[in-house]
Amino acid sequence: MIPLQPVELPVTLRTGIRLQVLRLDLLHPEYGGNKWFKLKFNIERMRREGKNTLLTYGGAHSNHIAATAAAGKEFGFKTIGIIRGDELNPESNATLRRAAEQGMDLHFLTREQYRNKHRPEEKKKILEKFGDVYHVPEGGANEEATRGCAGIIAEIHEPFDFIVCACGTGSTLAGLITSLEKAQMAIGIPVLSEAQFLEERITGWVGPDKNLRSRWKLYYDYSFGRYGAITPELRKFAREFREDTGIPLDCIYTAKMMWGLLDLTEKGVFMKGEKVIALHTGGLQGNRSAE
Repeated sequence: MIPLQPVELPVTLRTGIRLQVLRLDLLHPEYGGNKWFKLKFNIERMRREGKNTLLTYGGAHSNHIAATAAAGKEFGFKTIGIIRGDELNPESNATLRRAAEQGMDLHFLTREQYRNKHRPEEKKKILEKFGDVYHVPEGGANEEATRGCAGIIAEIHEPFDFIVCACGTGSTLAGLITSLEKAQMAIGIPVLSEAQFLEERITGWVGPDKNLRSRWKLYYDYSFGRYGAITPELRKFAREFREDTGIPLDCIYTAKMMWGLLDLTEKGVFMKGEKVIALHTGGLQGNRSAE
């Protein structure tokens, strides 16, 4: 059973909300968090298709790259990582070193090539180079991932009013939305700037049902300027949160999510007595990589 850890802070005591953290980070030290839920149905589909190599994409500090490499080693399939930045190499940081140690075959693209990776000519180059492999998009964001993340709600064995998670691709939030009961609501905290495109992407996964659309909302004010931005203030917040609660946060995703959640609490988004669950999506390896 995944622990659901109560959190009491001055703002929660003052406002009377009941805050708990679903500790997906404790599932596994390397492919835990939401990444396992995103990967499991992709691995199943890869096996059904008779393939034994999973190719995916990510940046230099990608949690998805790290988790895919670790899962490949543990479950016995080959992994290929297409990495943004041709100035990088397998020794560039802790994430890439660990992925290489786990057996991932790393290939580096220029940033322009990476931006164009889904264009027909670039996809053709990848197919010609790597053959008949199983492709998973950047961040693990596809229908299999969304279906996997729908299972996260089943790990919560008590009633709640809100579930809050960080958003990068939006696929985790989409999965959560599809499993909510009528009285429950999901809140997403995008960790990248100009993230309004997530509205359309999430709607594409969950469908245009107006009843579902009323059960989720995005709050855009907590990216700290851009994806990957880590300020001294955010680092201080994550350090103090761990000291106060015993829960470590990563500064790319979960620290921004928790900062946003507590700020929304101050602003009255949650009412006294309501139970709010914060989803800890893991990603703690990113702290080591970014140091």
